[in-house]
Amino acid sequence: MTSAAGTRAYRRLSVEERRSQLIDAALSLFAHRAPEDVSLDDVAETAGVSRPLVYRYFPGGKQQLYEAALRSAADALQECFNEPPDGPLTQRLSRALDRYLGFVDEHDAGFSALLQGGSVVETSRTTAIVDGVRRAAAEQVLSHLGVTEPGARLRMTVRVWITAVEAASLIWLDEDKQPPQEELRDWLVEQFVAVLTVTAGRDPGTADVLRDVLAREAADGPGL
Repeated sequence: MTSAAGTRAYRRLSVEERRSQLIDAALSLFAHRAPEDVSLDDVAETAGVSRPLVYRYFPGGKQQLYEAALRSAADALQECFNEPPDGPLTQRLSRALDRYLGFVDEHDAGFSALLQGGSVVETSRTTAIVDGVRRAAAEQVLSHLGVTEPGARLRMTVRVWITAVEAASLIWLDEDKQPPQEELRDWLVEQFVAVLTVTAGRDPGTADVLRDVLAREAADGPGL
């Protein structure tokens, strides 16, 4: 181990700082490799610490570290949809998607592993963490629609769109990030408007929500 690495290993950090350091190291590796291809030795080397120190903070080994890294990524993804309720709905969705797709771009090939789980590390806990991201994103979108008690069809429409965003992101990575990120963002926003409009044509409750959105945006300026 180099002297620089040794300095990092023995620098006094709080428990939370050290845990964050190890989680960040794991995320940097998961960004480009599937979790099952990352060892604790890899994490230790990236963090500049010893393998026993990794076990000290994550006695459950790689599974525990992976779940902690997944929770960290999940928190970041949920935050992507946390947008102030200002301006037209489509602009708010665009800003949220810019952050979301920026996360996808940054984590590249590891995005699939982080959200979908690897064959070695996927458990009911990791599945629940990922599902929590989708549900939180759907709740944020519903709040932007000004809905506190959505009907079943509207809730399904929003959750299906969130699933489509995730699927499109994975396909985007598989297609070498084509089309350009801005074009993908605009297409996803347009898709949301389209599916919301289709649902409104079949569901009176959704139609009422859409009318309220259009009325608010007409008062605020150009929107949908």
